[in-house]
Amino acid sequence: MARKQYHGPAFLSHGFRLFFLMAGLSGFLLVPGWLYLFFHGGTLPSGMVSLDWHIHEMIFGYLAAVIAGFLLTAIPNWTGRLPISGAPLACLVLLWFFGRVLMLAPVPDLVRAGGDSLFLIIMTFVAAREVKAGKNWRNAPVCLLVGLFALGNITFHVERLGMLDSDVAVRAALSVISVLIALIGGRIVPSFTTNWLIKSGAAARPVPFNSFDKAVLALTVLALAFWSMAPEGTPTGVMLILAGALQFVRLARWQGWVPWRNALVLVLHVAYLWLPVGLVLLGFAAALPEVVPMPSAGIHALTAGLMGMMTVAVMSRATLGHTGRELAAGAVGCWLYVILFTAALLRVVASLIPEFYASGVMMSGVLWSLAFLIFVVHYGAMMLTPRLVIKGT
Repeated sequence: MARKQYHGPAFLSHGFRLFFLMAGLSGFLLVPGWLYLFFHGGTLPSGMVSLDWHIHEMIFGYLAAVIAGFLLTAIPNWTGRLPISGAPLACLVLLWFFGRVLMLAPVPDLVRAGGDSLFLIIMTFVAAREVKAGKNWRNAPVCLLVGLFALGNITFHVERLGMLDSDVAVRAALSVISVLIALIGGRIVPSFTTNWLIKSGAAARPVPFNSFDKAVLALTVLALAFWSMAPEGTPTGVMLILAGALQFVRLARWQGWVPWRNALVLVLHVAYLWLPVGLVLLGFAAALPEVVPMPSAGIHALTAGLMGMMTVAVMSRATLGHTGRELAAGAVGCWLYVILFTAALLRVVASLIPEFYASGVMMSGVLWSLAFLIFVVHYGAMMLTPRLVIKGT
């Protein structure tokens, strides 16, 4: 059945509006809550270990909201179908929020696990249905990765229930998101760079996607799969380091130093740079722990660096474009990106220098929260109000 044109409130017209706003609020609130628990102790009403709650909510809470907002906005462009809007969209947002409440509420563990798992399961089916209905098979791998992400969330709960004696869920989820960014980032980063280069009259062009990119993606998938199952050891470390080196070469082929004057384009390259950095750090932690003793350096390069910066870069650009604004970061956007980059850098450095750990974590958390406060304040009104209509069009 064809979807009808939507005529309701603006904030329910497209998935990016409420989901990006919820992601921004999560990014702002979750880290201060974790910092308080980390430095002052205390327990959660749910009885969860505070570190488990922090890990889960940053990955399966914050990132899940970003993924939902991105997919519900991008899939209509991929398929030519009208976006999910109105009551169905509101139900999805409420289901995501219900999961966040369950992660804090004093409810039975099975209720928490089942209720929180529902959102990503349903999002997987929604994305697959839309791609199938639009016969957009090119993006079927994206649906597969979202499904694996949902499976990672389920596995996280199974592990915490004591029904599975492993600790693979978080590494697997981070691996899936890293591959998803490598896949989608490999499309949008060179594409947006090409558009700017053409517009500016520059002669340089990113190297088109070819067999080299396929080989790098395949090695990245293999290396992260090994890391998910066996995070220590020379074979895993060598594959991660090699994948990181080749991802750096891949990024260099996109001519990222040319559009340095355009912050919306430059930030995509800087964000993607955290992928090879994270892979190399994880590789050294696996193969040469005397060089990088804490795997959390690589983990936070992928989370605070790659995932934090890439999601904010995509959310800010999509919000500007889909609300009729000029595609320009402006002074506020530039400061947002600089603060977020500094937060990620401090968090990685804190894991590399034990004497700096406590102060580094604190400074990083404060800057991270400040960056997301800026994001919510600056872009929030755009997400909640109708698209600008330019006179004469």
